[in-house]
Amino acid sequence: MQHQTETSALKEFPVLTVEVKNTSLYSDYPASIQGVQNIEIRPKVDGFIEKIYVDEGASVQKGQVLFKINAPQYEQEMRTAAAAIKSAEAEVGTARMQVEKVIPLVKEEIVSSYELETAKFILQTKEAALVQAKASLVNAHINIGYTTILSPVDGVIGGIPYKTGSLVTGSSLLPLTTVSAIKEVYAYFSVNEKQFLLFSETHAGITLEDKLQKLAPVSLILPTGVKYKEKGRVTTVNGLINTETGAVSFRATFPNALGIIRSGGSAIVRMQQEIPNALLVPQKATYEMQGKRFVYKLDEKNTANSTAIEVVEGVPGDFFVVQNGLKAGDRIVASGIANLKDGIKIKATTTSLQ
Repeated sequence: MQHQTETSALKEFPVLTVEVKNTSLYSDYPASIQGVQNIEIRPKVDGFIEKIYVDEGASVQKGQVLFKINAPQYEQEMRTAAAAIKSAEAEVGTARMQVEKVIPLVKEEIVSSYELETAKFILQTKEAALVQAKASLVNAHINIGYTTILSPVDGVIGGIPYKTGSLVTGSSLLPLTTVSAIKEVYAYFSVNEKQFLLFSETHAGITLEDKLQKLAPVSLILPTGVKYKEKGRVTTVNGLINTETGAVSFRATFPNALGIIRSGGSAIVRMQQEIPNALLVPQKATYEMQGKRFVYKLDEKNTANSTAIEVVEGVPGDFFVVQNGLKAGDRIVASGIANLKDGIKIKATTTSLQ
């Protein structure tokens, strides 16, 4: 009778027997988004912005006019170079006539061959001056071409810090704008050293490149909480661990044909992982103290004993994957552990993973 009274006085808790199961887990990582190409548009000539043909956020095509710079000094250079060419051509003509005049005189030995050689050297000098004048004209044409700034790629215009009339130079601190090619986007995210080692140990493949090729596609969770409809792939992993943060940088590539994702934004990369023979415990069956995680494991007399466990950190959802501290067949208190203390005997009610 006394035993029955003691049993009825025990508090009742749901108890779970730990089992080995094949499971699929996912991990979320904050990510920054960048276009596959982020090209700074900078002026190659000095001048005033005469016209801005695009607006911030506009989609542009390769070769489309973005800015017009007013740089009259280059037009003056072109006129000067054109005049220099005419002058040089006249001097070349005069020098050539002198050579032609001296040649018969040398043959008749009226003048020495020295006079002919001198005339030829003068002609070469004038021809070189003509070539230089033509090069100056070409350079002037090139500089005038630089006053019309075109988009180097298909993409989206970023911020435009300068307004019409602003003076810009090739050494200006800020670019005129940035064109981001976003038909594909990169999502950069980092994992800590422990997660990276777990990635290396649990994913199929021999080399890191092999593991990436066999890695399942990843998802992108937009800031609204909506999952982006296109899947991406993790394409590169930085070979070095950041000594300041202890993190390893990953890069995932996502298609973005409709331009929904913009460069400079943020999102969450979700990686799914298949784990064979995993020990799962409900997160509500665990508690944390002094940086360690614990469960209440039962002995054969249904006495709850606080037991430290190691789990895969950073995994969202309702369950933890246990790496150390438990084995298949162990019984743990599944919920309500806030009302438990170490060494208390309980009345066990069998439950299972939901």
